[in-house]
Amino acid sequence: MKFQIGDKVLLLHSNEEGEVVDIINDEMVLVNVDGVSFPAYADQLDFPYYKRFTDKSRSPGKDEKKYIDDVKKEKPGLVTKAEDGVWLSFLPLMEMDEAGEEVVKEMKLYLLNETSTSFNFIFELHFYGKPDFELKNEILPFEKFYLYDLPFESMNDSPVFAFKFSLKEPVKNKAEYFETSLRLKPRQLFSKIEDLNAKREASFSHVLFKSYPDKKEEPAIYIPQVRKERTYDISKIRQQLEKPLSVIDLHIEKLTNDWQRMSNFEMLTLQLRTFEKYYSLAVLHLQPSLIVIHGVGSGKLRDEIHDILRTKKEVRSFVNQYHPFYGFGATEITFQY
Repeated sequence: MKFQIGDKVLLLHSNEEGEVVDIINDEMVLVNVDGVSFPAYADQLDFPYYKRFTDKSRSPGKDEKKYIDDVKKEKPGLVTKAEDGVWLSFLPLMEMDEAGEEVVKEMKLYLLNETSTSFNFIFELHFYGKPDFELKNEILPFEKFYLYDLPFESMNDSPVFAFKFSLKEPVKNKAEYFETSLRLKPRQLFSKIEDLNAKREASFSHVLFKSYPDKKEEPAIYIPQVRKERTYDISKIRQQLEKPLSVIDLHIEKLTNDWQRMSNFEMLTLQLRTFEKYYSLAVLHLQPSLIVIHGVGSGKLRDEIHDILRTKKEVRSFVNQYHPFYGFGATEITFQY
């Protein structure tokens, strides 16, 4: 390795100058250019001194002498970066095996924020549907954030990279949070690594979102007004309302036929909106109880529903226990009026 940390280098493909901030392995270094760090192969770099020496635009003319006081000072320009969303980046680290061939030892995971917004985030790594690692932190605008070193053999264990984002500075018309996840199949991974080797590139990335989503307006339940000046008959209002259900099934395939095109956030939003609707109808009809089928899964939908129920004054009790029809995938709510 001819470069060391702190060396000034020239990127041959773009003619930009940067600085070596880390040594990744015998062939790759981490380069910082104008505050942005990224991996690069050493054979794609050179020292900038020859370029500076031969750059005629930096030298005075034949009969011209330049003094420091004569040099016109330029006003610093504002450099604006193009926003391109938030990405999960994979950097394969290579080593030589016993046969002298390069093999991938591990994958370094990075979160790339190519926006002008700061986010809080929760990163979870799941294997076979079970959580294995969790990280909570924040990422600043146009920042590269190191997440985790994943042994390469673990990529055969069905890893799922799950994220929950929220704005560091909440905005009224933006969603309270946004969830997304990525599952890489072994065949996809090997194809990506082959492309990297063919193109002599260091890493590959997957977009998590291009822009943070807006808040979705929840449709209100229509309650017809009874035109009476002082008193009205509540039973007449109930007659005009949609009939309540004693059991509601929130499995996403029961709610929409287009669920395969929806993100995790969109599916959860639809499920909670449906729950709120039939909860309100049950209360308006003075229903004594309600069973909500939320399934087992990761428990995210169940936990969200339980958090809502803890704030409702009409709830006498709720319990998630084994049911002969629904197993542990349902919560029974008992009301008080």
